[in-house]
Amino acid sequence: MIIESILTTLDAGGAVNFAPMGVEWGEEEIVLKPFLETTTFRNLQATGAAVVNLTDDVMLFAQGAISNAQFPAAPATVVRGVVLEAACSWREVRVRSLDATPPRARVVTGVVHRGVRREFLGFNRARNAVLEAAILATRTHLLPPDQIRDEFARLQVIVDKTAGPREREAMALLTDYVRLAPAAR
Repeated sequence: MIIESILTTLDAGGAVNFAPMGVEWGEEEIVLKPFLETTTFRNLQATGAAVVNLTDDVMLFAQGAISNAQFPAAPATVVRGVVLEAACSWREVRVRSLDATPPRARVVTGVVHRGVRREFLGFNRARNAVLEAAILATRTHLLPPDQIRDEFARLQVIVDKTAGPREREAMALLTDYVRLAPAAR
C-alpha cells in the first residue's frame, strides 16, 4: 500500500530536504522510490537515513511539490535526521538496500524508531483533491496541458464543496503554479 508522506533527509553537511513522497508502507520496512536525479536520492546514498513523516496538513504537500520548501522540524531520536513539527506521527528509518536502476531507485529501509505527536484524523475529500493536484503539479512537463487543466477543474469542484481555509489556500497555490508552468512538449 502506498502512503503519502513528507520524507525528510539530510545531506552530508546537515542541510535538510523536505520531499512529498508516496512510500510503500510496512510496519517494520518502508520502501522509498525516489528518482535518481533528486536530492532525496543523493541524501539517502550519502547518509543512509530518513524520516517518514505522516501529516494531515496538505499545504505542506502543495508547497513541497512545487518548491524547495523548508518547514519547522526538530532532531530525530535515533537517526541523523529531522522530524517535521507538523507530523502527526513518523518513522525513523535506515537504508537496508539501495537499487539505483533507472529511472527510480528502490530503497528498502528498516524502521528503527516510531513517534506520535497527535492523532491523524485522515483526509476529507478536499484534502485528497489537493494531494492529487500536488501530484499533477509535479507532472506539468510530462502531461498535456489540457489534461492537467481538466483534472484541476474536476478537483476544484471537490475543494469548493468540502474544503476549509487551509485546503483552499493550498489549491490556489497549486492552481497558480500550474497556470504559469511551461507546457509539456
